[in-house]
Amino acid sequence: MKKILSLLFSLSLTFLLCQKIELKKVIDSSQIFKGKIAGNPVTMQLSYDGIIDCHQYQHFVKGWYYYDKYKKKIPLTGVYDLANLHLYNFGSQQDKKSKILHKNIRNLQLVAKTDSIAKKLKPSEILILESDYSDKKEAAGNFQIGNKILPAKLFTKDTRIYRYNNYLFLPNNKKINTYDFINKLGGNKLISFISDKSGNRVLLYFEELSNFNFCGMCGAGDGEKGYRVLYFTNEWNFKKYEEFLIESCIENIYDIKQTKSKNRKMLTYKFNKTESTPAYTFTVDIKNASITKSKK
Repeated sequence: MKKILSLLFSLSLTFLLCQKIELKKVIDSSQIFKGKIAGNPVTMQLSYDGIIDCHQYQHFVKGWYYYDKYKKKIPLTGVYDLANLHLYNFGSQQDKKSKILHKNIRNLQLVAKTDSIAKKLKPSEILILESDYSDKKEAAGNFQIGNKILPAKLFTKDTRIYRYNNYLFLPNNKKINTYDFINKLGGNKLISFISDKSGNRVLLYFEELSNFNFCGMCGAGDGEKGYRVLYFTNEWNFKKYEEFLIESCIENIYDIKQTKSKNRKMLTYKFNKTESTPAYTFTVDIKNASITKSKK
């Protein structure tokens, strides 16, 4: 695979040097959110504080929040659990009880008991916010202080703290993030791009995780590998993308035959017939940033 990447980069170098297109990878481990507690505007910052067991998106968080009117930071510690947030303030014993909380939540089974474990440590404030990965609703829940339970919410449909951003900087001062329109896995590499009468195209090669749960199906495998062709208008407005796998644990794609043309600007992948799919090939045209699929 390293040989393939070296070939791709060397072939695409001439295209990359004379164009204003760049792919930049940025991993976020901290997020700032806006929201409300009992109708009062608040700002919250949360940072990744270590994975709990096997799942990338079941991890500890730490940070603070403040009421926008006063801007006095109130410490928080807790757990990010598959889009849901369990956050606690322990007053003057914040650091000590935060360490105890970490020690008492050691595996995915205990993550489900986060709130009961935290309540044994007698937090001064509890903030539980529920969300999902549908990107359709804001995170909402309750804020508890003493015997009072008040409504709370964050103005976001994505509560992920740890994010794999792949920013594509395009002509006309445009920028897009594959995190927003392809998937949350990152792993893209810029190979080539071209403009023609049909618009603009960008060719990416990718290597990404099969599963954020490293203990789950395909979590310990080599991941998903392949190509993506991104299509844009002449003004560099995004239209769509196509994906072509060359290796996949999820789809059970392995041992694909790969050949290259004499000028090394064309790569052909041959896929054998399976129980569910007929034999086929696809050809990667690096110069024209395109991929053609055909029957074998």
